[in-house]
Amino acid sequence: MRFWDSSAIVPLLVHEPSFATLHQLLLIDAEITVWWATTIECTSALARRQREGSLVTEMANSAYSRLRELSTVWAEMLPSNPIRLTAHRLLRTHPLRAADSLQLAAAIVAAENDPPTLQFVTLDHQLAEAARREGFEVIIG
Repeated sequence: MRFWDSSAIVPLLVHEPSFATLHQLLLIDAEITVWWATTIECTSALARRQREGSLVTEMANSAYSRLRELSTVWAEMLPSNPIRLTAHRLLRTHPLRAADSLQLAAAIVAAENDPPTLQFVTLDHQLAEAARREGFEVIIG
């Protein structure tokens, strides 16, 4: 099982350059854990690309469909007080945005406060650095 940040999910939906590497990770271990807002973050990324013109409507609809399919099989870390408290600590410790602190806090709680027991998959270099500093093995696709 791995914790997947939204930045690593999006390439699986729109076949970006990192698709092959991330898809291979998924084939090796299909147990995905995510933060509960992952579908929202992925939808935001897809909609932004569609508005900017880099994702045509047909491709966007296909990506939204893949997101719905993928979300039926992953485990979601639901909002909780431990995640909130951890996110507060992370914001004081690392140069993270609020959403990234929640992603990382959810991963820490998913790892039962033992980050070396869970791999963290992300394409966000700043989040990756914070995850490493927290003790995760970070996999960047």
